[in-house]
Amino acid sequence: MPDTATRYLYLARHGEATSDGPDGGGLPAAGRRQAVLLGRRLADRPITAVHHGPLPRAAQTARLIGEQLRRAAVSACEEADDYVPYLPAADELPTDSAEFLLQFLSGASAEELARGPELARRAVERFTGPVPGGEERHELVVTHAFLVGWLVRHTLDAPRWRWLGLNAANAALTVLRFTSGRPSSVLLLNDQGHLPEDLRWTGFPPELRI
Repeated sequence: MPDTATRYLYLARHGEATSDGPDGGGLPAAGRRQAVLLGRRLADRPITAVHHGPLPRAAQTARLIGEQLRRAAVSACEEADDYVPYLPAADELPTDSAEFLLQFLSGASAEELARGPELARRAVERFTGPVPGGEERHELVVTHAFLVGWLVRHTLDAPRWRWLGLNAANAALTVLRFTSGRPSSVLLLNDQGHLPEDLRWTGFPPELRI
């Protein structure tokens, strides 16, 4: 059996963004501050790569985080884009929430639904599981809420529909661990301890803010 090492995958949703433009807007002052604070939190971690989706809000967040890290290369990748990773059928969903969930997904475009599953498969292949060789890998993916939910679902070996309901706040931190001989694990989920009170829970409706 080839030697493998532990992978620590850090996941972050982009900072709070404006909604201007066809691809969404960039980061206002609050979103930029969130990104810098997340970068400072991660500054002492041995992160060697920062991957981000191509949309401006993810790219700007990654750049600001990368400025706080000493040895991490920052690069864009399709797998970290914003897409629907899996569209469930009604009979896969809990009966009491199926209508709500399908209505939520009804706004996705045909293009999103067509490209999402393949990108989701590639994201799992690229970002999860132990890594070859004998050296631990620490990498950050700056992405969107759907992919955070999808990778957490994969880590827990939950049903494919269960990415739904696993929400991520702006600039919140999730950390996954993959190592040989042990179940993959979620070390942190939607953690916002690096953010002051006024910058927490953005991206969530008021009734879901704790």
